[in-house]
Amino acid sequence: MNRILLSLAALMFLFAAAPQPRRATATFAGGCFWCMEPPFEHLKGVFSVTSGYTGGRVDRPTYDQVSEGFTGHREAVEIVYDPAQISYQQLLNVYWHNVDPFDQSGQFCDKGGQYRAAIFVHDAEQRRLAEASKQAVGVRFHRDVFADVLPAGPFYRAEEYHQHYYKKNPLRYKFYRFNCGRDQRLKDVWGAAPEH
Repeated sequence: MNRILLSLAALMFLFAAAPQPRRATATFAGGCFWCMEPPFEHLKGVFSVTSGYTGGRVDRPTYDQVSEGFTGHREAVEIVYDPAQISYQQLLNVYWHNVDPFDQSGQFCDKGGQYRAAIFVHDAEQRRLAEASKQAVGVRFHRDVFADVLPAGPFYRAEEYHQHYYKKNPLRYKFYRFNCGRDQRLKDVWGAAPEH
């Protein structure tokens, strides 16, 4: 009996002493949040991708409030990741290849401030990398880039029916995405269609 207890205690000690992965947060707005979840969800080192609202003036906004355009929020995704497995720079690369950086009125068929592209930074290093990546996109295309780099503020999780919409409603999601012209525009800008 003592051996069993000692073995259990040793196992518990090993599990308790195992280092927990670091967690960092990235927040990106790229138009409809339904379309911004899939590119990040399958990346190694990403723990979660949550659709929500950020950058506005109202506490706990609803989808209806945000989509009316009067709260100042943008539809966004909050990505929790392990920086030892995937870097913020890699996340930025995925981000850029899933937005139209030249659309100053929204993204694809969704127009209005609530759909404008933005990178919400959580610290000075993220700001440095975001600004550098934005500049690199501008230099590559010789064009102005209309994606804001803003300080991260409160992030409000969107209603449950929006979470992982592409999995819950695959036909509606594909129909929306096709009719919005997202993939065609991304191909026009970046060359190859992104994974989604």
